[in-house]
Amino acid sequence: MSARKVVNIHEAKTHLSRLIEQVVGGEQVVIAKAGRPLAKLVPLESPEPRERHRLGFLAGEIEVPDDFDRMGTEEIEVLFGARR
Repeated sequence: MSARKVVNIHEAKTHLSRLIEQVVGGEQVVIAKAGRPLAKLVPLESPEPRERHRLGFLAGEIEVPDDFDRMGTEEIEVLFGARR
């Protein structure tokens, strides 16, 4: 892959088609505003930048008590003035 190219927002808007062709060809393109990088153009087939966690990844590792929905009821009632 070639060196990373940094372009300002105006140039990116003006030459978007050309920049996309360069990205598809393997070049890295970063869009900056006032010299500060804001976004990176990447080809669609690029891998995700990080692995996403799936629901259920702790299945079988933890247990939820049967009275979970009633835990702390007395303390909560006292805090909200329902009990003294």
